[in-house]
Amino acid sequence: MEKFFHLKENRTNVRTELLAGLTTFMTMAYIIALNPNLLTNFMDPGEGLWKAVFMATCIASAIGTIMMAFYANKPFVMAPGMGLNSFFAVVVGNIAAITGTTYLVSFRAALCIILIEGILFLVLSIFNIREKIVHAIPLPIRLGISPAIGLMLLNIGLGSNAGIYSESGGPFYAMRDFFGALTPALGQEQMGSGYTNMVLNVVTMFVGLFVIIYLNEKGKKASVLGGMLVASLVYWGGEAIFLKTNPFASLQGASFVPPVKDMVELTLFKFDFGDFFSIGLFTAVTLIITFCMIDMFDTIGTLVGTASRAGMVDDEGNMPKMKEALLSDAVGTIAGALTGTSTVTTFVESAAGVEAGGRTGLTALTAGFLFLGCMFIAPIAALIPPAATSAALIYVGVVMLSGLQKINWNDISQIAPVALMLLAMPISGSIGHGIGIGMISFTVIKLMTGKAKEISVLTYIISALFLVKFFLIV
Repeated sequence: MEKFFHLKENRTNVRTELLAGLTTFMTMAYIIALNPNLLTNFMDPGEGLWKAVFMATCIASAIGTIMMAFYANKPFVMAPGMGLNSFFAVVVGNIAAITGTTYLVSFRAALCIILIEGILFLVLSIFNIREKIVHAIPLPIRLGISPAIGLMLLNIGLGSNAGIYSESGGPFYAMRDFFGALTPALGQEQMGSGYTNMVLNVVTMFVGLFVIIYLNEKGKKASVLGGMLVASLVYWGGEAIFLKTNPFASLQGASFVPPVKDMVELTLFKFDFGDFFSIGLFTAVTLIITFCMIDMFDTIGTLVGTASRAGMVDDEGNMPKMKEALLSDAVGTIAGALTGTSTVTTFVESAAGVEAGGRTGLTALTAGFLFLGCMFIAPIAALIPPAATSAALIYVGVVMLSGLQKINWNDISQIAPVALMLLAMPISGSIGHGIGIGMISFTVIKLMTGKAKEISVLTYIISALFLVKFFLIV
């Protein structure tokens, strides 16, 4: 272990790394079932395409993450990115409408985008172009990425992670609906029978959060994991006592056999370039550029932000082995395309493992093997309640806000772009979009204040590309 991961050099140990890997995995295990739901338009899980995407999610996540572990020796975990998978599903539907083909045929056509994107990223990473793009991001923006991600995690944890459905509709969310309701009576009226479940979710997430803080104050390395486990127990108990349901009912009749056959028959190496380019060359190129820009800056933002929180960056905000990390990310994307899923990218939930003490690739390796194991135990992983995940996301989000102290609050040319990024990232739900708004703002302010020479040519180019992305690409 020491030979591969240099544990002593990174001031960590095997136990801490294993617990950190488990912590990260538990905070993002939801992707295993949610990704195939989104990419197949919530088809019946018994259908072949759902099973194929499920397998692709597990395998591609494991490949990219294990690559990150051994090649970059970083504690970052990869999986099909949220937001990108929803966009992919919309693209599949549009291709089906344009070409008149089935969803499966359009799905194979859309996989061509992911393959081309992955290959482009691999080439850009090999020639250090992606690394130069990282360095072109102004230092104030780089310093602000970590707290901006923190706000986004807070928004996810309190705002959109645990949705409740009832006969009154849904989803209902804690911050928008429970805390937004003026009185409990109004909440009950709006949510119907879902109100009791909402109360259980809110109690669960805050119990988990307070347990995490308590354990952290006591110096326990596994504080995040411990809080999630306590939160899960609270939720399962609440389900049985107050909701009168069996929290483990989903295990009855569940299949633990990996659906390898479905993936091989439906998505493995199944690319349909003919149907993809039949939508028109301009549209095809536009889609590729859009996916590339979103993924590139989502990945860069996650790497820089999480590494900053872990103390893995120098005074200029640069992370050692950035090239290796970016190459690993590109390999993950290609693996996703080959097996049959949308863009695989570095997950922001990696911050949970970092906060649990993960500092090396052993954290990533642990999570990677857990993804492989989920091919066999997915029904068990699905038992982790979203509210328990919310507790971890809220805690990590709060901790990441500490990065704001590095910002020069006496310089409005730094404060304004960072403030806009802090707001844009959680609202848009995209790390890349948040960085884009921050960079555009930073560049414009420097130009207007007569400090144009302080900005590199590449920074101007990136800002211009974001302007095109936001205002011209349809």
